[in-house]
Amino acid sequence: MNDERLTLAQAADGTGAPQADTSEPGRADRRLPPEQPEPPRKRKRRGPGPVTLLLLPAFVTVTGVAAFLALGGLPGAGTDDGSAADPSTAVDIDPSYIPWLRKAASACAVLEPSVLAAQLDQLSGWSDDSDELSGQKGIAAFTDDEWRTWGKDDDGNGRSSPRDPADAIMALGRRDCSLAGKVTELRTEGRINGDLVELTLAAYAAGPDAVTEAGRVPSAARTYLDEVQALLPRYEALDREDSGSAGGTAGALLTAPVNPLTITSPFGSREHPLTGVTKLHTGVDFAAPQGAQVVAARRGRVVFAALTSAYGNRIVIDHGTIQGKRVETTYSHLSALEAAVGQTVEAGAPIGRVGSTGLSTGPHLHFEVILDGYYTDPRPWVVPDGV
Repeated sequence: MNDERLTLAQAADGTGAPQADTSEPGRADRRLPPEQPEPPRKRKRRGPGPVTLLLLPAFVTVTGVAAFLALGGLPGAGTDDGSAADPSTAVDIDPSYIPWLRKAASACAVLEPSVLAAQLDQLSGWSDDSDELSGQKGIAAFTDDEWRTWGKDDDGNGRSSPRDPADAIMALGRRDCSLAGKVTELRTEGRINGDLVELTLAAYAAGPDAVTEAGRVPSAARTYLDEVQALLPRYEALDREDSGSAGGTAGALLTAPVNPLTITSPFGSREHPLTGVTKLHTGVDFAAPQGAQVVAARRGRVVFAALTSAYGNRIVIDHGTIQGKRVETTYSHLSALEAAVGQTVEAGAPIGRVGSTGLSTGPHLHFEVILDGYYTDPRPWVVPDGV
């Protein structure tokens, strides 16, 4: 989502890294057979001998069982490698999109993350290429005029762009939620009938007026609706509260590192309160009293735990690969370290205490999410409502 990148060595010594509080995925020829010799005179057939009568049934049975097993055995039998798993449980998209899909869908009751994901798949196949004829841009295929209405800088990176996946997902959510509100009102008034999700998608494809005129899903929207619905099973796992989470808030991928979650400085461009330099604030600052408990946001291995000049006492946890992307979280300005390098911690396990070490104006937790080495906004990863 942004151009700044962090290496572990930079995290370790606090130098060269963007600071938060300073610092701060050709047919062969057919030949005639050779002339055959005259076949020999047939001999009189004899019946099977006693040995054959005894062994043949057993041979047939063994051969049949072997063929049966080679073809897969009993129908519906499970496999240890998971090959018989429901394909809808695998969500093959960039994991950094998942928090934004959930956040965008949470804006209205009609939408589910799977619906937005299926729309994006239908609209662009998750490609951000532009359609030169229509002028559509990004994964949500917005035109410039549409973007002026629905686009915002939702990830706080200093620019609003249909090519920014986070901005595009949130803009599509706003547009869908607006349409959902209109069709809900029309159905309440008895002017249209049908499922609200189908009516919302129809309004997106053909416009609310076409839906109102037809009194239902108009024929002009049927192809689009059918294509989106055919894609839904791919993304149904996004709608489950426990999908990809580690015991955190429903719809989030990470457990809250402190409670309550009160943000005093969000992710994005800002003027540093101590240096006066305007630069990317690479995480979020959560207000918390001195000594408050800080916990791991997800199961992982501690890869750094030491004092740094800018971040103060800092912990970095490697959570491994999530759908092809390496995810790390960081916890800075701690007053005490309660985890050591090499230690494996569970989600919610104590790892330190809130403090004001390093370049800091007061007790708080500076928390970061690093995706394949790039900083990303932690808010939708931790809290679906984007507190």
